[in-house]
Amino acid sequence: MRPLLLHFVSVFLMTVSASVSSAQKIYNEGFVNYAVVVSQGKEESKAADLLEGATQRIYFKGAQSRSEITSILGATITLHDNKSGNAVVLNEYGDQKILIRMKKVDFEERNNKYEGIQYEFRNETKTILGYVCKLAIGKLKDGTSFKVYYSNEFNFQSKDYGFQFRDLPGIPMEYESEFGKLKVTYVADRVSFDQVAAALFDIPKSGYREMTYEEVKKTQMKN
Repeated sequence: MRPLLLHFVSVFLMTVSASVSSAQKIYNEGFVNYAVVVSQGKEESKAADLLEGATQRIYFKGAQSRSEITSILGATITLHDNKSGNAVVLNEYGDQKILIRMKKVDFEERNNKYEGIQYEFRNETKTILGYVCKLAIGKLKDGTSFKVYYSNEFNFQSKDYGFQFRDLPGIPMEYESEFGKLKVTYVADRVSFDQVAAALFDIPKSGYREMTYEEVKKTQMKN
């Protein structure tokens, strides 16, 4: 009877595991668009005005991702290859167009603040775009924390587009962050699973002043 019981338990656990993993749909490509909502006080009102109407859109295609943050000031675009770990950042503000190449180690250093992030999962939920989203509190090693509502109904193949979400069991649909000294909330207002043009992940060959990650760090230290 014991071997038969063990066989039954094994089959049961495999069935449960399969049902849990199949509950979440993994998509090869698509995008999520977020509206940027600013939480401000009187002192930050002018800075907040500059973010009025700002958006973030993250495109996914296989192991590649493209994150665009656009405002009236300009745009920052991050192209990331999940296989190599390398990334390219395009800053387009006014007449300045700068291309920054980043190796895997550079990209990881840039996101070092999210290393070792711990999530506390709560029972609270809210519905965003028809998806029931669960609340998680992300706790960083510097003692700060942020809220994120995520859907575990779907996800995309690429996970390293945002280091703070690598261990999140789903896609963030609303989350808190900081934009300079401003506290902002990104709220998903559109999700698409349509095909994404491969050209969106091409690295520009001209029109940009090219800098290395080390050069950017030295410039920031001087300022």
